[in-house]
Amino acid sequence: MGQRPLTGNNPCAQSLANWWQHHAASLEPSALIGVAYSGGADSTALLLAAKALWGERVVALHVNHGLQAAAHAFEQHGLAFCQTHAIAWRVERLQVAVAPGQSLEEQARLARYQALAKLATSADACGVVLLAQHAQDQLETILIALSRGAGLPGLSAMASDFMRHAQRFVRPILAVQAGDIRSWLAHSGHSFVDDPSNADNTLTRNRIRAQVLPALEQALPGIAQAAARSAAHVAQAQSLLVASALADAHSVGLPPNIVALQQLVARSEAHGVNLLRYWLSHTPGATPSAAQLRELMQQIKACTTRGHRIYIKVGAGHVQRSGDQLVFCAPII
Repeated sequence: MGQRPLTGNNPCAQSLANWWQHHAASLEPSALIGVAYSGGADSTALLLAAKALWGERVVALHVNHGLQAAAHAFEQHGLAFCQTHAIAWRVERLQVAVAPGQSLEEQARLARYQALAKLATSADACGVVLLAQHAQDQLETILIALSRGAGLPGLSAMASDFMRHAQRFVRPILAVQAGDIRSWLAHSGHSFVDDPSNADNTLTRNRIRAQVLPALEQALPGIAQAAARSAAHVAQAQSLLVASALADAHSVGLPPNIVALQQLVARSEAHGVNLLRYWLSHTPGATPSAAQLRELMQQIKACTTRGHRIYIKVGAGHVQRSGDQLVFCAPII
C-alpha cells in the first residue's frame, strides 16, 4: 500500500474545513481529534481529510464488534492503513449482548458509541470524535422517521453535533454525497473495505439504500443534499420548542403541577402538549405515542376535583396523579 495524496479533490475536505472554521474556538488548541474509522469508504475519506487538516493530532478509533467473520480482517486493514499514513490507532473489541426482544443492530449501535467514547478518553483525550455519516445516510434516517410518523425530533434526523457518554461527537459531512466519496477513492487509489452486511436486505436501511434511494435520486436529483438541509431546519425548529418548554416549566414545574398545567393549556393547548412531550421524552422509558399524549391531555382537562384520578399507560410505564402533580411510574422489573 503506497502513499497516496491525502486530499486532492477529497469531497470531505471542504466540509471539514468549513466545520473547523466555525468551531475551532470550541476545542482546546492541543486537543486530539478522533475519527470513528471502520475501514469503509466514508470513514476512510473522512480520516484522510482530517489527517491533511490536523496532522499528528488525528487518532483513528476502530470498534470491532466481532459480529461477522470479516471483523478481524477489517481491523487488520485499518491498522495497516493507519501505519502507512502515520495515523495514531486505537481499537476496542466488543461482545454485544442482546436480550430477548432487543434488536442486534440497535444494541451494536449503542455499544459502538460507548466504545468510541471510551477510546476517545483513553490515554490523551480527544476533544471531539468525528463520524462519517453523509447525505444519503441522513436521507435514509429521514425516510425511516417518516415511515414511523415521527415528530420534529425524529425528522431532525441525525444531529450534526451532540454529546454522548460525556464525549462530544460531530458529523461534519452530512451534506457530502456518498457517490462523490466513492468516486474520489477510486480515482485516488486509496483502499477501503466493504461491509458484507450492507448487502443484507432484511435490514431496513439496506432496503432503502438499494431500492428506494436510486429511484428517488433519479426522479429528484439532489434530494439527499436538500433533505439534509431540511433536517437542519427541522432541528432548529425543535430547538425552539425545547426552549419554549423550558420557559413554561418555570411556572408549571417538572414533573408538572396539574393546576398550573391546566392554566397553561387554557392559554395555549399547543404549549401544554409541548411541555408534556418534553417532560416525558426526557424521562427514561416514558416516550409517549401521539394517541397516548392526546388521551393524557383529555384526562388533564377533565381533572376538576381534588379526588379525580389520572391514570394512563405511557411508554413502558404509566402516568398518574400524585397529589397535585403528574408523575411517571416505570414498570417494576
